[in-house]
Amino acid sequence: MTNRQSILRGAFFIIASELSFALGAAIIKLVSESLPNESIVFFRNLFGLMILAPLLLRNGTKSLQTDCLHIHLVRSVMGIGAMYCFFYAIAHLSLGNTMLIKSTIPLIIPFVSAVWLQENISHRVILAGILGFVGVFLVLKPDGDTNWASLVALSSSVMAAIAFVSVRKLSATEPTLRIVSFFAIIALSISAIPLVWTWQTPTLIQCFLLMGVGLATTIGQILLTRGYQNAPASSVGIFTYTSVIFGTFLGWLFWSELLDKNSFFGAVLIVLAGSIVLRTKITK
Repeated sequence: MTNRQSILRGAFFIIASELSFALGAAIIKLVSESLPNESIVFFRNLFGLMILAPLLLRNGTKSLQTDCLHIHLVRSVMGIGAMYCFFYAIAHLSLGNTMLIKSTIPLIIPFVSAVWLQENISHRVILAGILGFVGVFLVLKPDGDTNWASLVALSSSVMAAIAFVSVRKLSATEPTLRIVSFFAIIALSISAIPLVWTWQTPTLIQCFLLMGVGLATTIGQILLTRGYQNAPASSVGIFTYTSVIFGTFLGWLFWSELLDKNSFFGAVLIVLAGSIVLRTKITK
């Protein structure tokens, strides 16, 4: 009974986190109508660092003492690249399709892990990868009308998968605060550079929207962590795909967007592939 309750709690937190991420994506889509992508990424990182600032100040310079700076750089560069691409995709695709392509990250992670961490990859995972990318192919419009924003979204998933694997490698020796802090500082530094030629002073309303992005994504991360603390990924990971449902609903509600037939069948294949990966153990 306790195990069942843990799974239910885990599922609740995962679903709540995906709702937060979808709300954050909807706010990004709204603010991107009047602010350039570069500004949105910068302010997202600025507010993220502001949230971390009290912890950094309390722990001092010891929070940033590391022997793995090169891996932190890989994690940060891939993470900020994924952020730029994902925010761009949100502005140019329907929310449902954007969240759908984002959900391919669990399919890509095992292949990155196999190359980088020398983890064995099973035939089930290879089959899941094939199924998932057939689904992606459907989302990318096989009728020849491929939307370049979809390819940008897929690039975001690839870079995010590399960032996740680098976090897994860092986690063997580095505390969570140090990993998050390095990303926040490096990402803010990188995202400040394009502002030299793209700066646009946000209005008060835009500032509130940008704060909403930071708040929604931060809450989403906290809830996601709580979800996996209550139950293993094999039991509750499938609920991360509710972001597609939430994204599609918000896209329909505010922008009259709907998944087309190809995207719907692509979603079925991606979710099926994801469920196979989440229930397959990857070993050394």
